[in-house]
Amino acid sequence: MKSGATQPDRAELAGLLRAAGSPYGCDSLEALIEGVLAAPPGAGTSWHALVADPVTPALASQLEALRAAMAARYRDGLAAEDFVRLPRGERLGLLRQEFAEQGLDGFIVPRADAHQGEYVPPCGQRLAWLTGFTGSAGLAVVLRDRAALFIDGRYTLQAAAQVDAGLFEIHHLIEDPPAQWIQAALSAGAILGYDRWLHTPHEVERFRLATERAGGALRAVPDNPLDRVWPGRPAAPLTPVVPHPDGFAGESAQSKRTRIGSTLHRDGVAAVVLTMPESIAWLLNIRGGDVPHTPLPLSFAILRGDGAVTLFVDRRKLAPGIERHLGNQVTIAPPERLGLALDELAAAGGRVQADPGTAASWIFDRLEAAGAEIHRAADPCLLPKACKNAIELDGTRAAHRRDGAALTRFLAWLSHEAPKGELSEIAASDRLEAFRRENENFRDLSFPTISGAGPNGAIVHYRAMPETEKRLQPGTLYLVDSGAQYLDGTTDVTRTVAVGEPTPEMRERFTRVLKGHIALALARFPKGTTGTQLDAFARRALWQAGLDYDHGTGHGVGSYLGVHEGPQRISKAPNGQALLPGMIVSNEPGYYKTGAYGIRIENLVVVQPADGTAEREMLGFETLTLAPIDRNLIEPALLEGEQIAWLDAYHQRVRETLTPLVDEDTARWLAEATEPLGRT
Repeated sequence: MKSGATQPDRAELAGLLRAAGSPYGCDSLEALIEGVLAAPPGAGTSWHALVADPVTPALASQLEALRAAMAARYRDGLAAEDFVRLPRGERLGLLRQEFAEQGLDGFIVPRADAHQGEYVPPCGQRLAWLTGFTGSAGLAVVLRDRAALFIDGRYTLQAAAQVDAGLFEIHHLIEDPPAQWIQAALSAGAILGYDRWLHTPHEVERFRLATERAGGALRAVPDNPLDRVWPGRPAAPLTPVVPHPDGFAGESAQSKRTRIGSTLHRDGVAAVVLTMPESIAWLLNIRGGDVPHTPLPLSFAILRGDGAVTLFVDRRKLAPGIERHLGNQVTIAPPERLGLALDELAAAGGRVQADPGTAASWIFDRLEAAGAEIHRAADPCLLPKACKNAIELDGTRAAHRRDGAALTRFLAWLSHEAPKGELSEIAASDRLEAFRRENENFRDLSFPTISGAGPNGAIVHYRAMPETEKRLQPGTLYLVDSGAQYLDGTTDVTRTVAVGEPTPEMRERFTRVLKGHIALALARFPKGTTGTQLDAFARRALWQAGLDYDHGTGHGVGSYLGVHEGPQRISKAPNGQALLPGMIVSNEPGYYKTGAYGIRIENLVVVQPADGTAEREMLGFETLTLAPIDRNLIEPALLEGEQIAWLDAYHQRVRETLTPLVDEDTARWLAEATEPLGRT
C-alpha cells in the first residue's frame, strides 16, 4: 500500500462488523466507502453510523483505517493516472473515438447532473473533466473537428486561465449561445448526441431546432459517451441522510406534505415528480452532505395528492432513526426504480406534474412513453420554500448575528495584518473560516470563499489556488465573498477592503457601488414587483458614469439549504416571479476593472411589509447581514443625505448588535470602523 496507508486486517474487521450487528461484510463495506470518498470531506466520521449503531472505538478505528487506505489507493492509482494527469487533448480524443462507436458526429456536454441543479458531485463533473473549466455555469459542444466551450460573463477570465484555447473555442453563453453555434458549425446530415438526464425539455428543444436548421439531427443516447471514456470516474456520493429538527424548520414535514398535496389535489393533479434535492430536503425536513457546502441528499421523490411520498434514495444513506422521522406515509425505494414508478403513475391515470424548467428530459420522455397525462408546471415546493416562516427568519437573524461577529473579528485582524504585505489570499480565507468554525450551529461554509487581492478581485468567481494567489499589498483592494451553513440559517456576505491608502478612482467607484447598494436597501415597492424591475436601482449610479457589472444583483438564499435559491432573483434577465414577504435575496452590486481590482458590497435582505399606510400594499427590505462597510473607501461628497443617514444607522446597528459578541480588541476596532460618516 502506498502513501504510508495501512490496510486493516480483514478478518479482524469482519469480526468487529459481526459483533456490532452490521449488515456489511468487508466487500460491501468497501463499496460503501467508495461513495464516502466521493462525497465532500466535511462529513467527517458521521458515515460510521451507516455501518453500525453504535460503533465501538475499535470498529471506528478500523473503519477510518480502511477509508484512509482506500483513499491512498485512489490517489496513487486511478486519480493520478487517469483523472489528474490525463491531458485534456487525450480526453477530447477519447470522446471523439467513442463517437464512431455510437454513430455520432458530436455530443453536448453540460455542467449538469440528473438533478439539473447548481450542486454537482464529482461523478457529474463531466465538463470539468473534459475541459478543465470549473465554473458553475457552462456547456461544451464537441464535434469531430471542432469544440466550443460556452460560459457567461462571470467566468471570462477564469475560462481563459483554465481552458486550452487550442482545443476549445470560448464563447459567451448569452451573447453567442450554443444553439446558434451548432446551427453554424454542424454539417448537413450530422448526428448530434445528448444525454436526456442532463438537459431540460426546454434545452432539448432549442438544440433540436438548431440541428434541424443545420440539416442535421439531434439524438438521445442510451449511454453517455463521455462516461464510457472517463477512467476512474468517481462513485456516486454517499453521506448520511439525517432529520432537520422542526425547531429549525418551523413546520413539520407532515404539515408540508399535507399542504402541498392539497394544492395538487385542488389543481386536479394526482402526483408530482420532484427532481430538485433542495425541494425534497425542504419538504421532508431532511438534510445530507452529498455535494459541497450544501446540505443536500441527492434523491428523487413522488408526492401524491394525499400527502404520501415515495423517496427514491440509496438506502445505504439512511441514518439510524431517519425512517421514524419520515413516518408511515413516506416509502423508501431505490433510485433505479424511478422509471417503473413513473410507468405505474401513467397506468393509474390522473395528471402527473413535472417542472420543465428543472426536471430532466428523461422524466418527460418516460412519462410520455407510458402514456401519462403530463401537467407541465413549476415545482410546487419552490415558492413555499422561498417564503421563510417566522421561525426560519428568527433563525437566520441569529445566524447572521453570529456570522457578523466572526466576520468582524476577521476584519479587525485583517486591518493589522494586511498592511504588512505578507498576507496571502489563502491564509486570509483560512483565518476567516477558523473564526466561523467557532460559532454555535456551524456546519460548513456555504460556498468556497472568494478571496481576491488586487487584480484577482476582478475575477467575479475567483478561487484562490497556490499557483494563482497573491499577497495583499498596500495600495490595493481586497475582496472577500464568503458565507456559512448554520443549522438555523445560511449566510453570504461580501466586503471590499482598502489595504493602505486607496486611489481616488477606487474611492469613486466604491462609492458608486455603495450608492446602488443603499438604493436597493431603501427601496419600497408595491406588491407584485419583480426583481427585474428593481435591478436598475442598484446600477443607476454606475450607469451615470458609464459603468456596469456583468452579473445579477441578487439571488435567493435558502434556510440551511442552498446559498443560491429560486425562483426569486434581482437581475437584468427577465424574471416573472414577484418578490414576496419572507423571501431572502442578496443585495450585491459591484464593479470590476480587469487586471486592477474588484469591488462588491453584499448583504442579505428579507422582503417584509413596508411600514406605514399607503394606497397600495407596499413591501421593502430588512437587512440581515451585520458587518462594517469600509469607510476608508467612501467619498462622502458623492453621497446624498439619505444615503449617509442609512449608512450611519446601519453602522450603529452593527456596532450595538455585535459589540457584546466580540473580544475587547475587536470591539475597539469596531467602534472606530462604524463611526458616523458625516460630511467632509
